[in-house]
Amino acid sequence: MHLSYVEIWKGIDQLAYTKKMSLSAMAQKAGLDPTAFNKSKRVGPDGRKRWLSMESLNKVLNATNTTLDEFIRLTGQNIEPSRQTIPLLGFAQAGCDGFFDDAGFPIGSAGWDAISCPMSLDKTAYALEVCGSSMEPVYREGDRLIVSPDSEIRKGDRIVLKTKNGEVMVKELKRQTASFVELKSLNPAHPDRSFPIQEISWMARVLWVSQ
Repeated sequence: MHLSYVEIWKGIDQLAYTKKMSLSAMAQKAGLDPTAFNKSKRVGPDGRKRWLSMESLNKVLNATNTTLDEFIRLTGQNIEPSRQTIPLLGFAQAGCDGFFDDAGFPIGSAGWDAISCPMSLDKTAYALEVCGSSMEPVYREGDRLIVSPDSEIRKGDRIVLKTKNGEVMVKELKRQTASFVELKSLNPAHPDRSFPIQEISWMARVLWVSQ
């Protein structure tokens, strides 16, 4: 299932209405900028449509205790969302050899499980199951991160990064240049990190979290 630009924003408007909240109050509750859902922000200065990111949608659904299926109904879709099966791997295994190629795309089948995902994703998407508390309070043990190695990565995105020495981490991308990347830790108890490009094996964008 693919939701259109109009349907997604209709769902946001209807969600605020059903929760008896203003758009700005709902955005704040989700930890977003109060103007994030303003109708004036839905089109850029150049006239291009601004789509709601999957990360922002996930935040507002969690903040309002709304399931993805419930949100889809608010968009006006009358059909059940299609489901896609994607590979699942424990986060602790992600640094081991044999699960990803040199570009960060999943390979093989041994050691992988599978989960059903209620959305349409690219064929290279996979899931990583969080273990431990190193990503709290953003991600907790048992959360499943939906990752797309084929998606464009931009500043502010949450990413999975693997170094050439086998270290795997989930961080927020602060800055990327031709020679290095700067990363913000999700857990304030852990320091931010930076790496020269030549020390990075691959990076992939986190699209969604299933809790």
